[in-house]
Amino acid sequence: MFALDEETRQELLRAAGLGPGAVREAMGLSRPLAMPMTAPRDPPLRSLSLAVAQACNLGCTYCYAQEGGFGGKAKEMAWRTAEVAVRRLFADAERGDTLHISFLGGEPLAARDLLRDATELATRLAREKGANAKFSITTNGTLLRPDDGAFFERHRFAVTVSLDGIGAVHDRLRPFKSGRGSYQRAIENVMPLLAMQRRMQISARVTVTPDNLDLRETLDGFAELGFTSVGFSPVLRSPTGRSELAVSDFQLLLAQMIDCGREFERRAALGQPYPFANMASALREIHRGTHRPYPCGAGAGYFGVSADGDMFACHRFVDDEAGAMGHVETGVDRARQRQWLEERLVDRQEPCRSCWARYLCGGGCHHEVIARGRPACDFIRGWLEYCLQAYVRLSVLRPDYLSGAMAPESRAAGDAPALP
Repeated sequence: MFALDEETRQELLRAAGLGPGAVREAMGLSRPLAMPMTAPRDPPLRSLSLAVAQACNLGCTYCYAQEGGFGGKAKEMAWRTAEVAVRRLFADAERGDTLHISFLGGEPLAARDLLRDATELATRLAREKGANAKFSITTNGTLLRPDDGAFFERHRFAVTVSLDGIGAVHDRLRPFKSGRGSYQRAIENVMPLLAMQRRMQISARVTVTPDNLDLRETLDGFAELGFTSVGFSPVLRSPTGRSELAVSDFQLLLAQMIDCGREFERRAALGQPYPFANMASALREIHRGTHRPYPCGAGAGYFGVSADGDMFACHRFVDDEAGAMGHVETGVDRARQRQWLEERLVDRQEPCRSCWARYLCGGGCHHEVIARGRPACDFIRGWLEYCLQAYVRLSVLRPDYLSGAMAPESRAAGDAPALP
């Protein structure tokens, strides 16, 4: 995004009268890219997610992990596997490097002791190497304890709590396996952590289905509870096909996202915070001039590790051969990784190659695209178009906000930005 001086503006006005070709020429867009997109070769390992517990106490029908077990029997990662994974992550680390470990499942707090031991090992290895270790966890909140909060605070965890709405809305989508609602338990457990957070960062992640599309109500509800970050993630693909957003749902979803965005703009203009993570992330990416050949670091510097120690392109591909990438004992299968990075490059995807938004979007979540295609492209373009316009408005109204509030957010190295 660039500001135009008067001379350039007049030049573009003259070119506009001569047609699109003249505009492209005036903007320098008729020439090839100065740096064409190419796949990275053998990128260094920077981030791992550990499926420390492939089991869960909830029965969410849309879960990509199929209620925690990824289609198989429930299992927990052995210490040997976790130790080897952590040591592999730090094996080639150099002074000043930042390495990230994310704990996932299933429900990772079902393996609390292993999680803590792996964190302590990573902290010690980082100290020995002169590197930085960052940690995150995604939890359903039902097993959280106050001493977990103290541990997360000490190690500066980014804690993401999966909450799909307020009260009954959440309970319909995220019940215990018995069918009983989980909202009250999760909120009671999270509130003490919200009160104690200083070094850790706590956010709510809302998985959006056709049954919880009232995003503004959800966002305002979690803001009242004290969450300073709330992100929305649409269900584009579920193993059962249930709860997936249909093409007809995306127009409503876009209207809801923009409604939340306009409130974000209003608050930002007044210098007030508003915890809409998708909007903050989009503005941050635009402000930095992000130019991404992939939607995330999956299969590049980031891998998901199953309870058995197998490595996959990301946490969503655990136990799925489509994303198999090696084993923690033997390391990354470089031939498979090179093939993956060549094939998944956004400029080699269709219809991405002709899409104006491809370097902001990166082509969409690999797991969802491989399984279902790209039903959400019009929605994503609509959202990004709104965000670009909002960026321009805020750059005029509150340039200080954009320059001061756009520090990088803390997230796993493999995570896509909060652009749905």
